[in-house]
Amino acid sequence: MAKVKNWQINREMEYPYEEHRPKKQWAIVFDLNKCIACQTCSIACKTTWTSGKGQEYMFWNNVETKPYGSYPLAYDLRVLEQLGAQEWEKQKPYQGKTIFEAAPPNERVVHFHPKDEDWMYPNIGEDDCTKNVPAGDHLELPHDKWFFYLPRTCAHCTYPACLSACPRKAIYKREEDGIVLIDQSRCKGYGECVRACPYKKSMYNPYTRVSEKCVGCYPAVEQGKQPMCVQNCIGKIRVMGFINPPWKAREDNPIDYLVHKKQIALPYYPQLGLEPNIYYVPPIHADRKYLRQMFGPHVDDAIERYKKLKEDTKTQGLLVLMGGTDKIMHSFKVNDRTAFGYDEKGEEVVSSPLVEPLIERPAFDTKVGAIRNNTP
Repeated sequence: MAKVKNWQINREMEYPYEEHRPKKQWAIVFDLNKCIACQTCSIACKTTWTSGKGQEYMFWNNVETKPYGSYPLAYDLRVLEQLGAQEWEKQKPYQGKTIFEAAPPNERVVHFHPKDEDWMYPNIGEDDCTKNVPAGDHLELPHDKWFFYLPRTCAHCTYPACLSACPRKAIYKREEDGIVLIDQSRCKGYGECVRACPYKKSMYNPYTRVSEKCVGCYPAVEQGKQPMCVQNCIGKIRVMGFINPPWKAREDNPIDYLVHKKQIALPYYPQLGLEPNIYYVPPIHADRKYLRQMFGPHVDDAIERYKKLKEDTKTQGLLVLMGGTDKIMHSFKVNDRTAFGYDEKGEEVVSSPLVEPLIERPAFDTKVGAIRNNTP
């Protein structure tokens, strides 16, 4: 095992391969306070990538209702149970073991293989805050009644478990954008990547007999466009861009700003050790203990910063730009009234007022002879 730097857990950790970061790293930020679980992202991904034989059950993008929903069934609980209780104090490096460091003898990673039945219920637990029992004040739940929606794709991790476990070396991470892909000509369908990925975003195709996974919509990314799940998001909760490690973070980079500078977007299950490149603005209403398990010990600070956004026009402006363009924003700026996003060449691709203007007009339009209602 090599020693590699994982900034998300603030220490070096063991990994089967030497550290190597790509020239650019694909990443997405999701604002969970705005997700309505319309599943438009899931359908956009499904119709684009997984409409073939053997892909019927595949959702490279899915939206789960937490705490009781998961796809495949209980993937997160089963990984956490195998990892066991670990220690991580606020403002200190993660003291516990990652899934690489806790791997059993002769294995590279803590793993499990979902059964066929585990993949049968992509919407299990949807809108459920009471674990499928009738709601009522008499219930003795481990927490108050709450739920939130968690959209998920492959995290195109800096240290992918799927890549580390593949005996065929069929999985690789692209140098130009950090997207993790499976070479279909090398894959023999052993399923080691399915067993190893704790997020269960590598999936086996029983028709082609090889593994498949989210490809980060790399054909669109190569043209400077965001993935289909981002472009089609109704709630405008997500933005795709390229993230730098904290020691190279840029103030004008949208992803860097939300993750490193403002620190309101956090990786999910960072304690697993993969340095995933999916980041979430945590929901402000959910149980904090549960959120700390999912997003780490800094979740309380992130939520408090998010609650104070009315005092922060720069972050407001960036969040307003989310969902405003199909182009990838490489930089942004915000003045007192308007936010602007720019592509890699520095050309403007989107602009939006921080507050939409309110226009009042007479109820009767004399020019066309029609009665119109005012709307904000």
